[in-house]
Amino acid sequence: MPTTLPLNQRGIPASRIALGCMGIGGEWNREPVTAAELKEGQAAVEAALAAGINMFDHADIYTRGKAETIFGTILKDHPGLRDKIILQSKCGIKLMEPGDLSNTFDFSKEHILSSVDGTLARLGTPYLDILLLHRPDPLMDPEEVGEALRLLKAAGKVRHFGVSNMSAAQIRLLQAHCDEPFIVNQLHMSLARLDWIEAVIGINREPWREISFPEGTIEHCRLENIQIQAFGPLAQGLFTGRSLEGQPERVANTAEMIRRLAEEKGVSREAILLSWLMTHPAGIQPVIGTVNPQRIAACMEVEGLELSRKEWYDLFVTARGRFI
Repeated sequence: MPTTLPLNQRGIPASRIALGCMGIGGEWNREPVTAAELKEGQAAVEAALAAGINMFDHADIYTRGKAETIFGTILKDHPGLRDKIILQSKCGIKLMEPGDLSNTFDFSKEHILSSVDGTLARLGTPYLDILLLHRPDPLMDPEEVGEALRLLKAAGKVRHFGVSNMSAAQIRLLQAHCDEPFIVNQLHMSLARLDWIEAVIGINREPWREISFPEGTIEHCRLENIQIQAFGPLAQGLFTGRSLEGQPERVANTAEMIRRLAEEKGVSREAILLSWLMTHPAGIQPVIGTVNPQRIAACMEVEGLELSRKEWYDLFVTARGRFI
């Protein structure tokens, strides 16, 4: 299992696992933050810090800004904490408002700048360590994006930049017009989301035509030392205790294999699930989304855990539901 992340190689002392903050703040509404939501957020952050996690992943849209607001309150209540952690947030998605037909994407200069200002105000910090562009905008003008990022960097509001859910071609297009390197690509990856592996093994095979994951994306990130982050790595508990009623047989078989491996190795099932991702030589950084302190602690049992090549492939084939 790679122990040094691409982020570490760039001098950013990020923990091997990051805490995703999408679950902080309760419902995605415009109601004020409640005492219960604040308490839950505090417990999650404290559990993460106690477990050695120092990187926290946000987005301007998470619980419609409440996640960042709660985190900002935590920072205010803990002087000195900001300097000890790495804060990452995202912009580019506009949620539906009354009268809208759908959510939209917006990588305009105006939206990027105003989104970052809103994030910094909610977090109560003068800068972000990393800003990710959150899902591709079909109307993106890369030169306009580049100008927005230059202004953010010059103002000291953002130190580093990255993307989320982008292909190698999309990253290259942006990079051609941006002075700063894109150092992160956050993707949906887990034993329940295998298309990134299918894109590798499907080359020159008939099923390859059905694979939607863009060819060469993982390879591009590895070549350019871009940190691959995996969101949804725990598959929302699908393999670690959630009811499997109505699920395909392959899901039940995978859950049973994970249970057995966890028992054999004396670790949590979450640790086995994360280890499968972290065994990959790209140095994938899981972004766990749970706010349950016990589950956060269970995830950290992955430290020092090694899966054999056979165990890795057995899990992959079982989750896939068919032989390679």
